[in-house]
Amino acid sequence: MAEFTRFAETITVKEDMRVVSITVKPIVSDCTGRIWFTDLMVQEGDRLTGFMINPETLLEKYREDDAIVAPRFYNGIVRSSGTVVIFNLGSTTAGLDIPVEPIQDMAVGSIVLSQGAGSHKATFLEEASAGDTFSLLASSRECLRNGAATSKDGFFQYSAAGDSKHPITLEKEKSAKLYIEFQEMQDGGDVL
Repeated sequence: MAEFTRFAETITVKEDMRVVSITVKPIVSDCTGRIWFTDLMVQEGDRLTGFMINPETLLEKYREDDAIVAPRFYNGIVRSSGTVVIFNLGSTTAGLDIPVEPIQDMAVGSIVLSQGAGSHKATFLEEASAGDTFSLLASSRECLRNGAATSKDGFFQYSAAGDSKHPITLEKEKSAKLYIEFQEMQDGGDVL
């Protein structure tokens, strides 16, 4: 049976500079045996996070009384900014699908989703018109505006097991409707 070990390293950059590219060169020396590199990932912050499948365990939909629990959802209205607290009863992280519908027109980059204290940010890179729907969909790894592909800067969102906070920032004194949907997950059978 193969054993996978997760390693992490923090890369420090000047705060006033934007990272344009990163080159990663895994190097192994002075050892014997087989080595596999999987799931190399770079993300904002100094803590391991992310919506990743563990290579040792297959995930399955969260169950209660041997029945799959239906996807959960939260909805609300945010003015200027707010924080949504999501309760995830599953035993692991779950990707979030988040459609945001601006009630007023908003400037480019004024709709920002994030996690915790503001890390793992995602910013929509188009101006928003009232009634548009911007969707950041972790389940399908898509970013959409009114159903068509659009650009974003940042990360798909996820909910940690237990509860997690999700700050949402909009253009000052403007509002948007939001809808968050996710399928809670739990560890399944071993795949190795």
